[in-house]
Amino acid sequence: MRLVEGIAEIGGDRFADVDAFLEQTGEIAAAHDVTVQAFDARYVVSRRHLERAVNLADRERDRGEAIARDRGVEIALYAAGRRQIDRAFEMGVSSGETPTVVLVDGPGNEVAAAAAIEDLLFPVATLGAYDEARVRSFYDVDATELDVTDAGLAALVLERVALLVVER
Repeated sequence: MRLVEGIAEIGGDRFADVDAFLEQTGEIAAAHDVTVQAFDARYVVSRRHLERAVNLADRERDRGEAIARDRGVEIALYAAGRRQIDRAFEMGVSSGETPTVVLVDGPGNEVAAAAAIEDLLFPVATLGAYDEARVRSFYDVDATELDVTDAGLAALVLERVALLVVER
């Protein structure tokens, strides 16, 4: 698994809209036989967050228990800790300048795909610079829950990701 970080500028000269950006990432995925999934980095608490989503999505797919037909959608569902695709895609890129982390994973040429994805973004570190208020709201983590644990917000998000399997 490779992660590419940067700013996606959508709605400007480069990409007219989100669909144009996603079309480009889809072409890269197909050309290199990998899964490419872009996330708004403000929702991603760590590299481990996305690693866990990939591992759980693949495990469930191997068991024949996938939620979605598409592997990228399945990964997004696990990253979001939700079964509803539209809610999971709230973690995706949006119009404007979005801090982005793009996951590249699969049996094909991850290195070449990641390099092609890098060309779509303005390079800047985004992973780990999540928006605490946004994350707390998205994952329904309130102050009481944070107060009763020493684990911290990132650990609670990882728990939400893992619990998606249990919520069947």
